Amino acid sequence: MKQALMIGSAFIGVIVGAGFASGQEVLQYFTSFGIMGIIGAIVATALFAYTGMALVWIGSRVKTTSHKEVIYQISGKLLGTIIDYVLIFTLFGVGVVMIAGAGSNLNQQFGLPVVAGTILMTLLVLMAGMLKVGRVVNIIGGITPFLILFVLLISVFSFLNADGSFAELDSQANELQTTLPNWFISAINYVSFNIAVGASMALVMGGAETNRKTAALGGLMGGLGIGVLIILSNLAIFTKVEHAGQADMPMLAIVNDVSPVLGVIMSIVIFAMIFNTALSMFYSFAARFSTVETKQFKVFFTGTMVVGFIVSFFGFTKLVAYFYPLIGYLGLTLIAVLIITPFRMKKAFKEDEESEPKSEEAKQRATS
Repeated sequence: MKQALMIGSAFIGVIVGAGFASGQEVLQYFTSFGIMGIIGAIVATALFAYTGMALVWIGSRVKTTSHKEVIYQISGKLLGTIIDYVLIFTLFGVGVVMIAGAGSNLNQQFGLPVVAGTILMTLLVLMAGMLKVGRVVNIIGGITPFLILFVLLISVFSFLNADGSFAELDSQANELQTTLPNWFISAINYVSFNIAVGASMALVMGGAETNRKTAALGGLMGGLGIGVLIILSNLAIFTKVEHAGQADMPMLAIVNDVSPVLGVIMSIVIFAMIFNTALSMFYSFAARFSTVETKQFKVFFTGTMVVGFIVSFFGFTKLVAYFYPLIGYLGLTLIAVLIITPFRMKKAFKEDEESEPKSEEAKQRATS
């Protein structure tokens, strides 16, 4: 159970980055649809639970160290190539968004130049990326509980101090700008995007776990945990939409309204979650093209971080608004494959087990 909790916590940590921890993702994907956005968050929770379980279980079953071998094995050559390139694009792109988010975070809370936050995040990820994969998973999983605590506290405060009735809040929320067409597509797109974000690292985490049941339970717990955080965060921003709706980091704006001291702590927690996702994205990206813990990996990882730092200056909010939905649409193919694959793999495993005794009998006949 302890190992399953660690896997679940790490899975949450991989996916919960700058966009989610800050509230910007939740604002655009759910809060902007008002009351219907709450239903969308519930739909997303169910999908996260299943896909999280499937990803980590598949990784444990195949014993992978990179997403490439798994994707081609479960999807075939043509479909596998498409998904592989989508994941490669996602890993680098989201890593860039995380670096940009670090700059926005420190700028909003402390008034520091955006470039200061981006430089600091780049250096931290660069140093952590030189560690072994086990240490990386432990770092990611260890920070997550602090975010969960803050989300719970913010949610309770927001419920008790709502800015108006549900009808009034619904009207204000529906005025928020979003690039998504409706609450249902938004929910599916959000899960698709995040699974594309977390697939590579989730498969690697699963590959490091020999017990498939533990891996599946960890993925399930992680998926459910993400869903609960989405629902709570959405309700928190929804009840404070007038105050938080226009901020780059809505959750941080709500916390600062409670206490400036808590605002500073929350800013640090968000920065840590940004670090989590940035590290997992760039680490998985480099692992796709080079063997981890080798000199080649370290050189490639360093070059990737430098390029990512340069591209991050496009800006955090714009990247979330346009880049994330694009990944969501591209990632729908992966979602479809993940829904089908566990059933296919279990069937193939059962057929293999049934054929083994028959082949033994044939051998005995041949020797007799």
